[in-house]
Amino acid sequence: MEKYTNFKDFYPYYLSEHNNKHTKLLHFIGTSISIYFYIKFFMSFNVLYLLGSLLAGYTFAWTGHFFIEHNRPATFKYPIYSFIGDHLMYLEILKGKHKIF
Repeated sequence: MEKYTNFKDFYPYYLSEHNNKHTKLLHFIGTSISIYFYIKFFMSFNVLYLLGSLLAGYTFAWTGHFFIEHNRPATFKYPIYSFIGDHLMYLEILKGKHKIF
């Protein structure tokens, strides 16, 4: 894997690791649940909601990588860029740029 020093260069690589629409669908589901937990956290400041957010997001995403894409999540090497990439891809899915159905 190439060494990325900025998100602009990283994001095309990130998308290339999500070629299968089912992987994107799992990311979308996990991120949707995570966003729900973010909202619950900011309403209550209960740290368990942050843990729920991480658990939901990563469980769905990593399931897609390990069992559908058969690749290693970029999160292991680029956790911040991957987190940003997941949320940007989520917005792009909402805008119709990526097909998940």
